[in-house]
Amino acid sequence: MMEWGFKRLSAIAVAMAALMPAAAHAAACGNDGSGFERWKQAFAQEAASAGVKGRGLDALASAKYATATIKVDRAVRKAFSGDVNSFMKRRGGATIISKGKSLKKQHAKLFADLERRYGVPAGPLLAIWGMETGFGGFMGKQNTVSAIVTLAYDCRRPQFFAPHAIAALKLVDAGVINASSVGAAHGEIGHTQFLPGNVLKYGVGSMNLREMSTALASTANFLRAHGYRGGAASANPGAIAGWNSASVYQQAIIIMADAIDGN
Repeated sequence: MMEWGFKRLSAIAVAMAALMPAAAHAAACGNDGSGFERWKQAFAQEAASAGVKGRGLDALASAKYATATIKVDRAVRKAFSGDVNSFMKRRGGATIISKGKSLKKQHAKLFADLERRYGVPAGPLLAIWGMETGFGGFMGKQNTVSAIVTLAYDCRRPQFFAPHAIAALKLVDAGVINASSVGAAHGEIGHTQFLPGNVLKYGVGSMNLREMSTALASTANFLRAHGYRGGAASANPGAIAGWNSASVYQQAIIIMADAIDGN
């Protein structure tokens, strides 16, 4: 009996030892910063397995729990509340349309080239650019790696943000961003606010989305990949929905884009 029990316990111990790396690999999420450093150690194993190299892993090690990001994330639903008219008023829709028309003329050659290459006219690109950063006026001040890694750790939506955190670390490895780079509160990058995974997937050229023409080309590439087939934004609602899942946001982009393009 004692010998059988010892053998059984030994077998259980071996089985548990085999499972330990998997348990460490899938570290528990958290609702505050108390477990963040411990979680980062486990996430580093996951990142390395996904191909993240030295610079990316160093950026992960230096990432801080981003309290400001969590505060913004908890209020995100309120930001998309109300009907489209109230939303556009809050976000300066009339100003975006007016300035968008002016920028379309100012950069006519660029927008004509983008439409030729991607089939996306100026209107939706300018509407998104104006909505996201006021045409580059404010691209955010939150540390990008800390923001996206915090969201990957946070229990609200870790499955959504973990791949973007891995992508951000790969962007560090590639030299597109670094451990000190700043952007929006949810880790979005550049003029039109791409999440890191979307930079990797849809970014063109240098993928430096803090450079205007690269950001606009990457946005056009994203919209084309999500089904934009030329013409007015109102004729391509599915592609606009691919950019942002909030209905009120989609409606606003379509209204502003069509107005900018004179549709």
